[in-house]
Order: sequence, then structure tokens, then C-alpha cells
Amino acid sequence: MEGFNYVNIFETKGIEYLLTLAFFAMLIPFWVYLNKPASVKEKINKVLGVLSENILKMPLGLFYSKNHTWTQLEKSGLAKVGLDDLLVHITGSTTINYNVNKGDRVKKGDLIAHIVQNEKQLSITSPISGKFESFNKTLFENPEIMNKDPYEKGWIAKIKPEDWQMETKAYLLAEDALEWAKNELSRVKDFVAVSMKKISPEPSMVVLQEGGELTENPLEHMPKEIWEDFQKEFLD
Repeated sequence: MEGFNYVNIFETKGIEYLLTLAFFAMLIPFWVYLNKPASVKEKINKVLGVLSENILKMPLGLFYSKNHTWTQLEKSGLAKVGLDDLLVHITGSTTINYNVNKGDRVKKGDLIAHIVQNEKQLSITSPISGKFESFNKTLFENPEIMNKDPYEKGWIAKIKPEDWQMETKAYLLAEDALEWAKNELSRVKDFVAVSMKKISPEPSMVVLQEGGELTENPLEHMPKEIWEDFQKEFLD
């Protein structure tokens, strides 16, 4: 036809353009896959990996309850109370809401506070009976201290004990406390495995390899219902 010129792309660099287009045609779906929001499986897999007994701290001189609190009698006669290292490694960052006022009398096992993460929370009970003397006001401004330094700056309350010797004689000390914490960590692994099954239908999600470990803060990735289950299993 007059007025038209025909060019054979195979005799020009046109083939290079086609190859380039084909490359990007394959690259774009792969890029989309890499950048899509993490799947439920990927999010839950974050809880498998690094929380091991080797990082647990159980200082000497403290009395540890099996509700994951500790207490220590000071020279002043007041008993300092806090959360144990295992619990704060499991929950991740939380804030604290107190359920008692200064001067209130509390009994061993009474609710004294909630630790909160978004809409999720755990109830913390008093390991001893006595008069509630003070909060740790530092936690209101710097709640992360409760996780970073649970035995020193991150204590949660001070109580004037009524029956210190009787109420603490069944508590754990030193090596016994550490051995219990290791066993408790094993229970947590089983709990996480069962919890995975509840929130994901994939069978592979419930398998923890022998000797497998957890990452830091496994509850951080779990919904409110799992926190409620954890409360019943480990804190009540």
C-alpha cells in the first residue's frame, strides 16, 4: 500500500524491546507477591524462633509465685512486688492499670492490676496480703521499664505484709525458681501450638519441632481470646 513503510522488527532492535517487556511482565507479579500484606501464616510463624530458657533471669533473694509474680522484703519492712521475667518476655510491651488505691488492704490472690496491650489484658494478683502502700509511678511515664527491668526499676507495687513468713514459705527461690520457669516455658510452647490451631486451619501451623523455640513476645501476635486462655492457664 502506498504511504506505508513496513519494518521487520527481527531485522532491527525491536526484538530487544520485546524481550524487555517480557522480563517486566514476569517481574511485576513477583514484585506484587513480595509486597503483599503478610498472610496469617506468616504472622503466626513469627512466634517460632528465639525465646529460650537461656535468656530467663531469676535473681537470688526474691520469692517467686506460680502466678508469675515475685516479692521481696525490703529493710523498710515493705514488700516489693513485680512481674517475673518469663511473663514480660511472653507478653511484649504493655501498660499497667491499677485496681487498688494507696491504703487499701489486699489479700493474697486479690486483683491489684491489669497489664494491657491494645484491647488485650491480663489480670495480676497480689502474692501477699497486707496494706497497699505505693504504686511505681515511673511506669505511668515509662511503661517499657516493666519489660526491660522487671526486678529493679520495673517493680509494680509495695505492700506492707501481714503474714510474710506463712504466705511466702511455699514460694520458689533461686535454682528451684529457675527450674520451674524452664518447665513453664515448655508449657507455654505447648500453649502456643494449641493456640495456633485455634486461629489457623493449616495443620502445619500447630507443629513445633523438637527442641523448637519461641520468639520474643508470642502473645503480642495473638488475639484477645488467646490472652483470656493464657490467663486461665497460667495466671489464675
